[in-house]
Amino acid sequence: MRNPGHRTTTTPPAMRETHTMAWIETVPDDEWKSAGGHLAELYDRTVDPGYGRVDHIMAIHSLNPRGLAAHQSLYESAMAGTASLRKVEREMIALVVSLENECHY
Repeated sequence: MRNPGHRTTTTPPAMRETHTMAWIETVPDDEWKSAGGHLAELYDRTVDPGYGRVDHIMAIHSLNPRGLAAHQSLYESAMAGTASLRKVEREMIALVVSLENECHY
């Protein structure tokens, strides 16, 4: 378990002095299962199998599991293939948008 108030950042060291951002309190993803309830139920659906953690964009909802479930459903719906765009095409669009926004995921 992390120390109360312990925070991590993905901001590169060179940018930490010039870029500030609000911090959203979260439940650390390694504590979701022990938290029980809806948050514990959402862990397996939300964890990124590629690196075994919950992406920050999803973790910000950890204090509001209903919001997390809604965000996850929206993401899953947006990434599902349709008659007009296959899943791989949607993933490519998401990748290009993320790169353009300098977002690591």
